[in-house]
Amino acid sequence: MAFTEIVSGREPEARGNGLKYVRNVISKNPISLQFQTGDAKVNLHSGSRDLNIETTQQSIRGCLALITY
Repeated sequence: MAFTEIVSGREPEARGNGLKYVRNVISKNPISLQFQTGDAKVNLHSGSRDLNIETTQQSIRGCLALITY
């Protein structure tokens, strides 16, 4: 949800757009991102605005971001 909607922020702060910005940058550049938290993983690829979300067999604590270029 954080890649598509504003999920946090308090007036007058302009917060909550970070992951949407990352998604936009990746779609326009030769970069890929694999992001996992818990048992959910999302893959973002260059040239695509699609969110490839999947459930993983192994859950992790915290989050992991793998950026390839």
